[in-house]
Amino acid sequence: MVNATSFLGHEVSITIDRPLGSRHPDHGFLYPVNYGFVPNTPAPDGDDLDAYVLGVFEPLETFTGRCIAVIHRLDDDDDKLVIVPDGKPYTDDQILALTEFQERFFQPVVERSNED
Repeated sequence: MVNATSFLGHEVSITIDRPLGSRHPDHGFLYPVNYGFVPNTPAPDGDDLDAYVLGVFEPLETFTGRCIAVIHRLDDDDDKLVIVPDGKPYTDDQILALTEFQERFFQPVVERSNED
C-alpha cells in the first residue's frame, strides 16, 4: 500500500479506464475528465491508486503528467492523484470544481506539497 502524497511533484504514468465522456458502469454519471489509475500501485481501498487527469480535453487511454495535488477524502480511504500536463496550474477551488461530479459524495480536501 502506498501513500498518495509521495507522488506530489513527480511525473506519473497512469492508465485511463474511464475516459472523458464515458459513463460510470454502476452509477451512470458522465466523466467530464479522464480518470484512471497507477498500475500495480495498491491504495488503501485495495484497488490501484486512482487519478484524475486535468487539462487534457480528449479521451485518453494512457497519460504521463505531473502530480500537482492529492484529493484526500476525510470520510473514505480512497485518495486520488491530480495529474496535469507540465506547466498547467490549477487552484484548489478549480480542482474541486472539476472533480465535483464524483467528489460531491464525499468530504474532499486538496493536499499539496509544502513547496507549492
